[in-house]
Amino acid sequence: MRENVFDILERRGFIKQTVYKDDLYALLGSQSVTFYCGFDPTADSLHIGHFIPLMVASIMQKAGHKPILLVGGGTAMVGDPSGRNDMRQMMTRETIESYVEKIKPQLARFVSFEGENAARIVNNADWLCNLNYIDFLRDYGAYLSVNKMLTADCFKTRLEKGLSFLEFNYMPMQAYDFLRLYSDYGCMLEIGGNDQWSNILAGADFIRRALRKDAYALTCSLLETKDGKKMGKTQKGALWLDESKTTPYEMYQYFRNVDDEEVENCMKMLTYMPLEEISELCAHRDERINNAKKRLAYEVVKIIHGEKAASDAMTQAQAAFEGGNSEMPTVTIAADGNTGLLDLMVACKVCASKGEARRLIEGGGVRLDDKKVTDVTGKIADYTDKNEFVLCKGKKTRLKVVTK
Repeated sequence: MRENVFDILERRGFIKQTVYKDDLYALLGSQSVTFYCGFDPTADSLHIGHFIPLMVASIMQKAGHKPILLVGGGTAMVGDPSGRNDMRQMMTRETIESYVEKIKPQLARFVSFEGENAARIVNNADWLCNLNYIDFLRDYGAYLSVNKMLTADCFKTRLEKGLSFLEFNYMPMQAYDFLRLYSDYGCMLEIGGNDQWSNILAGADFIRRALRKDAYALTCSLLETKDGKKMGKTQKGALWLDESKTTPYEMYQYFRNVDDEEVENCMKMLTYMPLEEISELCAHRDERINNAKKRLAYEVVKIIHGEKAASDAMTQAQAAFEGGNSEMPTVTIAADGNTGLLDLMVACKVCASKGEARRLIEGGGVRLDDKKVTDVTGKIADYTDKNEFVLCKGKKTRLKVVTK
């Protein structure tokens, strides 16, 4: 007998909240369930925060269930107030449509579009942009409780500072998405990050009220550091799934350097590795945990960018930190011996500004080849006469620089 996917997700630490748990468990164990997860195109790439619900969708499909990945081309025109202290910046329809097209291939890396449980990608702009507001109010307004909506966390945190009517409409729109997918595809379950709990719960409740049919909600744990902050933030911003925004090497290095306490949880939620193997790799909190970190980084990059990219990133990291620089990440810039070190660091993109570069040098965190940089007014020629050298920022960034 095939194992119930709810047990698999629970053991790997994915499940945070759900409703009608016993009924949902029985449903997932007795038939192939169509479920959906939504992704608003708020940027031209998904980021690591989207990784966990995509992994849940992938695992559920492998267990025999049918995923729908919804791209929010319609809801993005309103903007989700969840987790926000202010209103999102409005985007043009053209911008949203361009973002939709860019994130679709990223979604497709996690699920299969072939076989009896084939996934599908839908865009809620197809129905929301043509929705008649009066008809919507008359048909469904009575099933949406304003009192209940105002108790939702995503609204409570905004009421003191001001919540626009525009944003107030986001929850009904997402609830309507669930109803449409239920009607069109028999979708009975919505999944998403735990920061979406209020919106997801509203959709399941909407179907139960309006259609008097069973519908379910399930949220996933967020990827957090040991101090409760969301993982995936770097000095350059979010960890993007688009390799032109976050390279496979940068992604590899991020997970290669996570805290020891976070390795096991990341392995459970961001890889397909068997739990027994994860336990063995994470059994020790000494130097042996570094092998687990390397494996974690490799597996994450392999899922996002493919096996070759993961192997290349691993080779580059080994060259940079374990000897040799032939395979080290390399950047070629227009510079010569008279180029200032602050300009060098900005040109190589190891710093976002000269101010940041200055602070790093003053803090003793910069080396050029084997020489510590101490003078913020120094030039390349003060430290090397070669047109190829290694620039080090702290202990975790090593870059081969070629000047022309």
